[in-house]
Amino acid sequence: MSKLWSGRFSKGATKLLDEFNASLNFDKKLYSEDIQGSIAHATMLASVGILSPEECKDIVNGLNDIKDIIEKGEFVFDISDEDIHMAIEKKLIEIIGDTGKKLHTARSRNDQVALDFRLYVQKNTLLIIKALERLIAVLIDIAKQNTDTLLPGMTHLQHAQPINFAFHMLAYANMFKRDIDRLECSHKRNNVLPLGCAALAGTPHKIDRAKTAELLGFDSVSQNCLDTVSDRDFALEILFNISTSMMHVSRFAEELVLWSSYEFKFITLSDEYSTGSSIMPQKKNPDVPELLRGKTGRVNGNLISLLTVLKGLPLAYNKDMQEDKEGVFDSVETILLSLEILKEALATMRINKQNMQTACETGHLSATDLADYLVVNCDIPFREAHFITGHAVSYAEQKNKDLSQLNIKELKEVDNRINEDAIKYLDLRNSMNARNSYGGTSVISTKKQLEDFKNWLKERA
Repeated sequence: MSKLWSGRFSKGATKLLDEFNASLNFDKKLYSEDIQGSIAHATMLASVGILSPEECKDIVNGLNDIKDIIEKGEFVFDISDEDIHMAIEKKLIEIIGDTGKKLHTARSRNDQVALDFRLYVQKNTLLIIKALERLIAVLIDIAKQNTDTLLPGMTHLQHAQPINFAFHMLAYANMFKRDIDRLECSHKRNNVLPLGCAALAGTPHKIDRAKTAELLGFDSVSQNCLDTVSDRDFALEILFNISTSMMHVSRFAEELVLWSSYEFKFITLSDEYSTGSSIMPQKKNPDVPELLRGKTGRVNGNLISLLTVLKGLPLAYNKDMQEDKEGVFDSVETILLSLEILKEALATMRINKQNMQTACETGHLSATDLADYLVVNCDIPFREAHFITGHAVSYAEQKNKDLSQLNIKELKEVDNRINEDAIKYLDLRNSMNARNSYGGTSVISTKKQLEDFKNWLKERA
Protein backbone atom coordinates (compact mmCIF):
# COMPACT_ATOMS: atom_id res chain seq x y z
CA MET A 1 0.00 0.00 0.00
CA SER A 2 1.39 3.42 -0.95
CA LYS A 3 1.95 6.14 1.61
CA LEU A 4 -1.14 8.14 2.57
CA TRP A 5 0.52 11.36 1.33
CA SER A 6 1.94 9.90 -1.93
CA GLY A 7 -0.47 11.52 -4.40
CA ARG A 8 1.90 14.33 -5.36
CA PHE A 9 4.89 12.01 -5.98
CA SER A 10 5.76 10.02 -9.08
CA LYS A 11 8.40 7.89 -7.38
CA GLY A 12 8.27 6.06 -4.07
CA ALA A 13 10.62 6.72 -1.20
CA THR A 14 13.78 4.65 -1.01
CA LYS A 15 14.40 2.26 1.86
CA LEU A 16 17.25 4.53 2.99
CA LEU A 17 14.88 7.50 3.19
CA ASP A 18 12.37 5.42 5.14
CA GLU A 19 15.05 4.50 7.66
CA PHE A 20 16.27 8.09 7.99
CA ASN A 21 12.87 9.79 7.96
CA ALA A 22 10.79 7.43 10.10
CA SER A 23 10.05 8.00 13.79
CA LEU A 24 7.89 4.90 14.23
CA ASN A 25 10.54 2.99 16.16
CA PHE A 26 10.24 5.42 19.07
CA ASP A 27 6.97 7.33 18.67
CA LYS A 28 4.95 4.10 18.74
CA LYS A 29 5.13 4.76 22.47
CA LEU A 30 2.40 7.37 21.77
CA TYR A 31 -0.13 4.86 20.41
CA SER A 32 -2.53 5.32 23.35
CA GLU A 33 -2.43 9.12 23.12
CA ASP A 34 -2.89 8.98 19.35
CA ILE A 35 -5.96 6.77 19.65
CA GLN A 36 -7.35 8.88 22.52
CA GLY A 37 -6.93 12.04 20.42
CA SER A 38 -8.43 10.45 17.31
CA ILE A 39 -11.50 9.24 19.21
CA ALA A 40 -12.07 12.74 20.57
CA HIS A 41 -11.54 14.23 17.10
CA ALA A 42 -14.02 11.83 15.51
CA THR A 43 -16.56 12.51 18.25
CA MET A 44 -16.21 16.24 17.67
CA LEU A 45 -16.53 15.83 13.89
CA ALA A 46 -19.77 13.91 14.44
CA SER A 47 -21.10 16.59 16.80
CA VAL A 48 -20.74 19.26 14.08
CA GLY A 49 -22.13 17.03 11.30
CA ILE A 50 -18.90 16.35 9.42
CA LEU A 51 -19.21 12.65 10.29
CA SER A 52 -22.47 10.75 10.59
CA PRO A 53 -23.17 8.96 13.88
CA GLU A 54 -22.63 5.64 12.13
CA GLU A 55 -19.30 6.73 10.66
CA CYS A 56 -18.17 7.98 14.06
CA LYS A 57 -19.17 4.70 15.68
CA ASP A 58 -17.25 2.70 13.08
CA ILE A 59 -14.15 4.85 13.53
CA VAL A 60 -14.24 4.68 17.34
CA ASN A 61 -14.77 0.92 17.32
CA GLY A 62 -11.97 0.49 14.81
CA LEU A 63 -9.59 2.60 16.90
CA ASN A 64 -10.41 0.60 20.03
CA ASP A 65 -9.79 -2.62 18.10
CA ILE A 66 -6.38 -1.28 17.04
CA LYS A 67 -5.53 -0.44 20.65
CA ASP A 68 -6.35 -4.01 21.65
CA ILE A 69 -4.21 -5.38 18.83
CA ILE A 70 -1.24 -3.22 19.86
CA GLU A 71 -1.55 -4.12 23.54
CA LYS A 72 -1.73 -7.82 22.72
CA GLY A 73 1.53 -7.45 20.77
CA GLU A 74 -0.11 -8.43 17.51
CA PHE A 75 0.26 -5.11 15.63
CA VAL A 76 2.82 -5.22 12.81
CA PHE A 77 4.82 -1.99 12.82
CA ASP A 78 6.15 -1.21 9.34
CA ILE A 79 8.82 1.46 9.11
CA SER A 80 7.42 2.56 5.73
CA ASP A 81 4.46 3.98 7.64
CA GLU A 82 6.87 6.60 9.03
CA ASP A 83 5.18 7.26 12.38
CA ILE A 84 2.56 5.94 14.76
CA HIS A 85 -0.08 8.33 13.41
CA MET A 86 0.15 7.01 9.87
CA ALA A 87 0.47 3.41 11.08
CA ILE A 88 -2.79 3.65 13.03
CA GLU A 89 -4.65 5.48 10.28
CA LYS A 90 -3.52 2.94 7.70
CA LYS A 91 -4.67 0.09 9.94
CA LEU A 92 -8.00 1.83 10.55
CA ILE A 93 -8.66 2.09 6.82
CA GLU A 94 -7.72 -1.57 6.47
CA ILE A 95 -10.25 -2.53 9.20
CA ILE A 96 -13.25 -0.29 8.39
CA GLY A 97 -12.63 0.74 4.80
CA ASP A 98 -13.08 4.19 3.27
CA THR A 99 -14.81 5.60 6.33
CA GLY A 100 -11.39 5.51 7.99
CA LYS A 101 -10.14 8.01 5.41
CA LYS A 102 -12.53 10.63 6.83
CA LEU A 103 -10.87 10.70 10.25
CA HIS A 104 -8.13 13.08 9.12
CA THR A 105 -10.64 15.75 8.09
CA ALA A 106 -9.81 19.16 9.66
CA ARG A 107 -6.47 18.09 11.11
CA SER A 108 -2.86 17.72 10.02
CA ARG A 109 -0.08 15.53 11.29
CA ASN A 110 1.36 18.79 12.62
CA ASP A 111 -1.39 19.40 15.16
CA GLN A 112 -1.97 15.67 15.63
CA VAL A 113 1.59 15.03 16.79
CA ALA A 114 1.52 18.17 18.92
CA LEU A 115 -1.60 16.78 20.62
CA ASP A 116 -0.22 13.29 21.18
CA PHE A 117 3.06 14.60 22.56
CA ARG A 118 1.32 17.10 24.82
CA LEU A 119 -1.01 14.41 26.18
CA TYR A 120 2.05 12.27 26.94
CA VAL A 121 3.81 15.13 28.72
CA GLN A 122 0.73 16.09 30.73
CA LYS A 123 0.07 12.51 31.81
CA ASN A 124 3.67 11.91 32.86
CA THR A 125 3.90 15.24 34.63
CA LEU A 126 1.20 13.95 36.98
CA LEU A 127 3.01 10.60 37.37
CA ILE A 128 6.24 12.38 38.34
CA ILE A 129 4.33 14.48 40.88
CA LYS A 130 2.95 11.31 42.49
CA ALA A 131 6.43 9.75 42.57
CA LEU A 132 7.79 12.86 44.29
CA GLU A 133 4.97 12.72 46.84
CA ARG A 134 5.87 9.12 47.67
CA LEU A 135 9.53 10.08 48.09
CA ILE A 136 8.61 12.97 50.38
CA ALA A 137 6.44 10.63 52.47
CA VAL A 138 9.49 8.40 53.09
CA LEU A 139 11.57 11.44 54.07
CA ILE A 140 8.83 12.43 56.52
CA ASP A 141 8.86 8.92 58.03
CA ILE A 142 12.64 9.10 58.50
CA ALA A 143 12.41 12.60 59.94
CA LYS A 144 9.73 11.62 62.49
CA GLN A 145 12.16 9.13 64.05
CA ASN A 146 15.17 11.46 64.09
CA THR A 147 14.16 14.87 65.42
CA ASP A 148 16.62 14.45 68.28
CA THR A 149 19.43 12.74 66.31
CA LEU A 150 22.45 15.05 66.24
CA LEU A 151 24.22 15.54 62.91
CA PRO A 152 27.09 17.88 62.03
CA GLY A 153 25.65 20.54 59.76
CA MET A 154 28.23 21.53 57.17
CA THR A 155 29.24 24.36 54.89
CA HIS A 156 32.10 23.86 52.40
CA LEU A 157 31.87 20.19 53.52
CA GLN A 158 33.40 21.32 56.82
CA HIS A 159 31.76 20.96 60.23
CA ALA A 160 29.76 24.11 60.93
CA GLN A 161 26.92 23.87 63.48
CA PRO A 162 24.97 21.03 65.10
CA ILE A 163 21.63 20.20 63.51
CA ASN A 164 19.31 17.21 63.77
CA PHE A 165 19.00 14.52 61.11
CA ALA A 166 15.27 15.18 60.65
CA PHE A 167 16.07 18.80 59.81
CA HIS A 168 18.47 17.58 57.11
CA MET A 169 15.85 15.22 55.64
CA LEU A 170 13.31 18.03 55.59
CA ALA A 171 15.73 20.18 53.60
CA TYR A 172 15.46 17.65 50.78
CA ALA A 173 11.72 17.33 51.30
CA ASN A 174 11.48 21.07 50.64
CA MET A 175 13.52 20.72 47.45
CA PHE A 176 11.20 17.99 46.17
CA LYS A 177 8.15 20.02 47.20
CA ARG A 178 9.40 22.88 45.02
CA ASP A 179 9.79 20.37 42.20
CA ILE A 180 6.13 19.47 42.62
CA ASP A 181 5.18 23.16 42.58
CA ARG A 182 7.04 23.64 39.29
CA LEU A 183 5.47 20.56 37.71
CA GLU A 184 1.99 21.63 38.77
CA CYS A 185 2.50 25.12 37.35
CA SER A 186 3.71 23.61 34.10
CA HIS A 187 0.76 21.23 33.95
CA LYS A 188 -1.68 24.09 34.42
CA ARG A 189 0.05 26.36 31.90
CA ASN A 190 0.34 23.63 29.26
CA ASN A 191 -3.15 22.15 29.60
CA VAL A 192 -4.12 23.70 26.27
CA LEU A 193 -5.51 21.87 23.23
CA PRO A 194 -3.44 22.11 20.01
CA LEU A 195 -5.75 19.99 17.84
CA GLY A 196 -7.76 21.94 15.28
CA CYS A 197 -4.83 24.11 14.19
CA ALA A 198 -4.25 21.81 11.19
CA ALA A 199 -0.97 22.44 9.36
CA LEU A 200 -0.37 25.98 10.63
CA ALA A 201 -3.27 28.28 9.78
CA GLY A 202 -6.41 26.59 11.07
CA THR A 203 -9.11 24.89 8.98
CA PRO A 204 -12.10 26.05 6.92
CA HIS A 205 -14.21 23.25 8.41
CA LYS A 206 -16.69 24.37 11.06
CA ILE A 207 -15.13 22.45 13.92
CA ASP A 208 -15.69 22.82 17.66
CA ARG A 209 -12.28 22.95 19.33
CA ALA A 210 -13.81 23.60 22.73
CA LYS A 211 -15.69 20.31 22.42
CA THR A 212 -12.45 18.45 21.66
CA ALA A 213 -10.73 20.16 24.58
CA GLU A 214 -13.54 19.08 26.91
CA LEU A 215 -13.36 15.48 25.70
CA LEU A 216 -9.60 15.34 26.28
CA GLY A 217 -9.54 17.14 29.61
CA PHE A 218 -7.85 20.34 28.47
CA ASP A 219 -8.73 23.62 30.18
CA SER A 220 -8.69 25.69 27.00
CA VAL A 221 -7.71 25.77 23.33
CA SER A 222 -4.61 27.41 21.89
CA GLN A 223 -5.06 30.92 20.54
CA ASN A 224 -2.69 31.06 17.57
CA CYS A 225 -2.37 28.14 15.18
CA LEU A 226 0.97 29.24 13.74
CA ASP A 227 2.51 29.24 17.21
CA THR A 228 0.76 26.07 18.31
CA VAL A 229 2.07 23.61 15.73
CA SER A 230 5.67 24.71 16.33
CA ASP A 231 5.41 25.08 20.11
CA ARG A 232 7.49 22.66 22.15
CA ASP A 233 7.74 24.79 25.27
CA PHE A 234 5.78 22.13 27.13
CA ALA A 235 8.47 19.58 26.24
CA LEU A 236 11.23 21.94 27.32
CA GLU A 237 9.42 22.57 30.59
CA ILE A 238 9.16 18.93 31.53
CA LEU A 239 12.82 18.44 30.60
CA PHE A 240 13.83 21.42 32.73
CA ASN A 241 11.63 20.28 35.61
CA ILE A 242 13.10 16.79 35.42
CA SER A 243 16.65 18.15 35.27
CA THR A 244 16.04 20.33 38.31
CA SER A 245 14.51 17.47 40.25
CA MET A 246 17.32 15.12 39.25
CA MET A 247 19.83 17.75 40.34
CA HIS A 248 18.22 17.59 43.78
CA VAL A 249 18.35 13.80 43.63
CA SER A 250 22.03 13.99 42.68
CA ARG A 251 22.89 16.26 45.61
CA PHE A 252 21.16 13.83 47.94
CA ALA A 253 22.91 10.91 46.25
CA GLU A 254 26.31 12.53 46.81
CA GLU A 255 25.61 12.76 50.53
CA LEU A 256 24.47 9.15 50.63
CA VAL A 257 27.75 8.10 49.01
CA LEU A 258 29.73 10.09 51.57
CA TRP A 259 27.63 9.04 54.55
CA SER A 260 27.90 5.34 53.66
CA SER A 261 31.72 5.44 53.50
CA TYR A 262 33.88 4.21 56.37
CA GLU A 263 35.09 7.78 56.87
CA PHE A 264 31.55 8.87 57.82
CA LYS A 265 29.56 5.69 58.48
CA PHE A 266 26.45 7.79 59.21
CA ILE A 267 24.24 5.36 57.29
CA THR A 268 24.33 1.78 56.09
CA LEU A 269 22.60 1.08 52.81
CA SER A 270 20.58 -2.13 52.61
CA ASP A 271 22.19 -5.10 50.88
CA GLU A 272 19.12 -5.07 48.62
CA TYR A 273 20.25 -1.74 47.16
CA SER A 274 24.03 -2.23 47.16
CA THR A 275 26.44 -4.16 44.96
CA GLY A 276 29.82 -5.87 45.37
CA SER A 277 33.16 -5.95 43.63
CA SER A 278 34.27 -8.57 41.11
CA ILE A 279 37.73 -8.70 42.69
CA MET A 280 37.50 -7.34 46.27
CA PRO A 281 35.29 -9.60 48.39
CA GLN A 282 34.90 -7.08 51.22
CA LYS A 283 33.40 -4.32 49.08
CA LYS A 284 29.85 -3.02 49.43
CA ASN A 285 29.38 -0.33 46.83
CA PRO A 286 26.76 2.46 46.87
CA ASP A 287 25.91 1.93 43.20
CA VAL A 288 22.34 3.25 43.52
CA PRO A 289 23.30 6.79 44.57
CA GLU A 290 26.26 6.76 42.20
CA LEU A 291 24.04 5.86 39.26
CA LEU A 292 21.57 8.54 40.34
CA ARG A 293 24.39 11.09 40.07
CA GLY A 294 25.30 9.77 36.64
CA LYS A 295 21.77 9.79 35.30
CA THR A 296 21.46 13.45 36.21
CA GLY A 297 23.99 14.29 33.50
CA ARG A 298 21.94 12.24 31.08
CA VAL A 299 18.72 14.19 31.62
CA ASN A 300 20.62 17.49 31.54
CA GLY A 301 21.88 16.45 28.11
CA ASN A 302 18.34 15.80 26.90
CA LEU A 303 17.32 19.33 27.90
CA ILE A 304 20.28 20.93 26.12
CA SER A 305 19.66 18.76 23.06
CA LEU A 306 16.09 19.96 22.57
CA LEU A 307 17.02 23.59 23.26
CA THR A 308 19.63 23.26 20.53
CA VAL A 309 17.18 21.68 18.07
CA LEU A 310 14.64 24.46 18.55
CA LYS A 311 16.91 27.50 18.78
CA GLY A 312 17.07 28.33 15.05
CA LEU A 313 13.77 27.06 13.65
CA PRO A 314 11.51 29.36 11.62
CA LEU A 315 7.75 29.07 11.98
CA ALA A 316 5.93 26.80 11.70
CA TYR A 317 6.57 23.03 11.81
CA ASN A 318 9.96 21.74 10.64
CA LYS A 319 11.13 18.13 10.41
CA ASP A 320 13.87 18.92 12.95
CA MET A 321 11.10 18.76 15.55
CA GLN A 322 10.88 15.01 15.09
CA GLU A 323 13.95 15.02 17.38
CA ASP A 324 11.81 16.35 20.25
CA LYS A 325 10.53 13.05 21.64
CA GLU A 326 13.32 10.57 22.35
CA GLY A 327 14.98 12.80 24.94
CA VAL A 328 11.68 13.43 26.68
CA PHE A 329 10.80 9.73 26.70
CA ASP A 330 14.24 8.94 28.12
CA SER A 331 14.11 11.65 30.79
CA VAL A 332 10.60 10.67 31.90
CA GLU A 333 11.56 7.01 32.23
CA THR A 334 14.80 7.95 33.98
CA ILE A 335 13.23 10.14 36.66
CA LEU A 336 10.35 7.77 37.38
CA LEU A 337 12.78 4.90 37.94
CA SER A 338 15.21 7.12 39.85
CA LEU A 339 12.59 8.44 42.27
CA GLU A 340 11.30 4.93 42.92
CA ILE A 341 14.70 3.40 43.67
CA LEU A 342 15.79 6.38 45.79
CA LYS A 343 12.60 6.00 47.82
CA GLU A 344 13.28 2.31 48.42
CA ALA A 345 16.96 2.83 49.21
CA LEU A 346 16.04 5.44 51.82
CA ALA A 347 13.25 3.35 53.31
CA THR A 348 15.60 0.40 53.84
CA MET A 349 18.80 2.16 55.00
CA ARG A 350 20.01 2.03 58.60
CA ILE A 351 20.86 5.27 60.39
CA ASN A 352 23.89 5.10 62.66
CA LYS A 353 22.95 7.68 65.28
CA GLN A 354 25.99 7.21 67.50
CA ASN A 355 28.40 7.83 64.64
CA MET A 356 26.59 11.08 63.86
CA GLN A 357 26.78 12.08 67.54
CA THR A 358 30.50 11.30 67.67
CA ALA A 359 31.11 13.32 64.50
CA CYS A 360 29.45 16.31 66.17
CA GLU A 361 32.09 16.18 68.90
CA THR A 362 34.81 17.26 66.48
CA GLY A 363 35.02 20.50 64.56
CA HIS A 364 33.97 22.88 67.38
CA LEU A 365 30.34 23.04 66.23
CA SER A 366 29.25 25.23 69.16
CA ALA A 367 31.81 27.98 68.48
CA THR A 368 29.17 30.43 67.26
CA ASP A 369 27.26 29.84 70.50
CA LEU A 370 30.26 30.98 72.53
CA ALA A 371 30.55 34.12 70.41
CA ASP A 372 26.82 34.81 70.86
CA TYR A 373 27.19 34.21 74.62
CA LEU A 374 29.97 36.79 74.84
CA VAL A 375 27.85 39.34 72.98
CA VAL A 376 24.67 38.81 75.01
CA ASN A 377 26.05 38.01 78.47
CA CYS A 378 29.36 39.89 78.57
CA ASP A 379 28.50 42.96 76.46
CA ILE A 380 31.40 42.29 74.11
CA PRO A 381 31.12 43.53 70.50
CA PHE A 382 30.63 40.68 68.04
CA ARG A 383 33.92 41.22 66.20
CA GLU A 384 35.82 40.98 69.47
CA ALA A 385 33.69 38.00 70.54
CA HIS A 386 34.50 36.35 67.23
CA PHE A 387 38.25 36.83 67.88
CA ILE A 388 38.00 35.49 71.45
CA THR A 389 36.10 32.42 70.24
CA GLY A 390 38.69 31.79 67.56
CA HIS A 391 41.35 31.92 70.26
CA ALA A 392 39.29 29.45 72.32
CA VAL A 393 39.14 27.07 69.35
CA SER A 394 42.91 27.31 68.93
CA TYR A 395 43.36 26.65 72.65
CA ALA A 396 41.06 23.59 72.47
CA GLU A 397 43.01 22.17 69.55
CA GLN A 398 46.26 22.56 71.49
CA LYS A 399 44.60 20.48 74.22
CA ASN A 400 43.38 17.91 71.64
CA LYS A 401 39.83 18.69 72.68
CA ASP A 402 36.67 19.89 71.03
CA LEU A 403 35.51 23.34 72.13
CA SER A 404 32.42 21.76 73.68
CA GLN A 405 34.69 19.70 75.97
CA LEU A 406 36.51 22.61 77.62
CA ASN A 407 35.78 23.22 81.31
CA ILE A 408 35.24 26.63 82.89
CA LYS A 409 38.81 26.86 84.14
CA GLU A 410 40.12 26.35 80.62
CA LEU A 411 37.65 28.86 79.19
CA LYS A 412 38.75 31.50 81.72
CA GLU A 413 42.34 30.99 80.60
CA VAL A 414 41.15 32.19 77.20
CA ASP A 415 39.25 35.19 78.62
CA ASN A 416 38.43 35.76 82.28
CA ARG A 417 35.15 37.45 81.41
CA ILE A 418 33.70 34.02 80.55
CA ASN A 419 31.51 32.76 83.42
CA GLU A 420 30.39 29.27 84.44
CA ASP A 421 27.03 29.60 82.63
CA ALA A 422 28.95 29.54 79.32
CA ILE A 423 29.32 25.77 79.65
CA LYS A 424 25.65 25.15 78.84
CA TYR A 425 25.97 27.25 75.67
CA LEU A 426 28.73 24.95 74.44
CA ASP A 427 26.63 21.81 74.90
CA LEU A 428 25.94 20.45 71.42
CA ARG A 429 22.31 19.58 72.02
CA ASN A 430 21.67 22.96 73.63
CA SER A 431 23.37 24.58 70.65
CA MET A 432 21.08 22.73 68.24
CA ASN A 433 17.94 23.57 70.24
CA ALA A 434 18.95 27.21 70.62
CA ARG A 435 18.28 27.71 66.91
CA ASN A 436 14.56 28.00 67.40
CA SER A 437 13.84 30.76 64.88
CA TYR A 438 11.22 30.01 62.24
CA GLY A 439 12.68 27.37 59.92
CA GLY A 440 15.52 26.61 62.32
CA THR A 441 16.96 23.28 63.43
CA SER A 442 15.70 23.05 67.01
CA VAL A 443 13.60 20.01 67.85
CA ILE A 444 10.58 22.26 68.39
CA SER A 445 11.04 23.99 65.04
CA THR A 446 11.75 20.72 63.24
CA LYS A 447 8.58 19.14 64.64
CA LYS A 448 6.60 22.16 63.45
CA GLN A 449 8.06 21.72 59.95
CA LEU A 450 7.20 18.02 60.11
CA GLU A 451 3.61 18.77 61.07
CA ASP A 452 3.30 21.23 58.17
CA PHE A 453 4.56 18.60 55.74
CA LYS A 454 2.25 15.91 57.11
CA ASN A 455 -0.73 18.26 56.72
CA TRP A 456 0.39 19.15 53.20
CA LEU A 457 0.56 15.48 52.21
CA LYS A 458 -2.81 14.77 53.85
CA GLU A 459 -4.45 17.59 51.86
CA ARG A 460 -3.07 16.13 48.63
CA ALA A 461 -4.21 12.57 49.36
